Amino acid sequence: MPRTRFSRRRMPPFARLSTRHSAVLWPCVKLGPRIGAGAGPRGDAVAELQSAVTDTHPLIFHAAGGGRLGPHAAAFFERCEHQEAILYVPAVVIWESSLLARVGRIDLRRSVRDFFGDLFSNPAYQPLDLTPDQIFLADELRFTRDPFDALIVAAAHTVGLPLVTRDNQLRESGSVRAIW
Repeated sequence: MPRTRFSRRRMPPFARLSTRHSAVLWPCVKLGPRIGAGAGPRGDAVAELQSAVTDTHPLIFHAAGGGRLGPHAAAFFERCEHQEAILYVPAVVIWESSLLARVGRIDLRRSVRDFFGDLFSNPAYQPLDLTPDQIFLADELRFTRDPFDALIVAAAHTVGLPLVTRDNQLRESGSVRAIW
């Protein structure tokens, strides 16, 4: 059987994803600091990264085929597909995806449970549980009023990993390193 995203045993969950509303959800933003070639003294090459945390939109973009991912984010997801890196998916990303699917902003073409079940069948994608420390840190982050963004940044910060995101506000917050 040919190699597919997420699982070598079954069809990739993202092969059946529709992002008909994605342009409305995540408009283009100006690129800010990121990890990768030319990113400065803190910019380790993406090829050397062993793990990162994802924001919601990069995961959805990857699900839709990856065409909207930045070059460093796309390279990192590709390494995950080959099980050469680990991408942690915060619990709040699962919840935000569920809410977006519920209101029709994204179409997962299956239940959220099945979608993430397929995703997590590849050991390179790992769920990241919500902890009280993340909640306390999210409350202390004053750069955003979006509770999902605050919890996602807090998750990346508490595990000390970079965040895969193109959200300029998160990238410029200084709270986490970003890959895009």
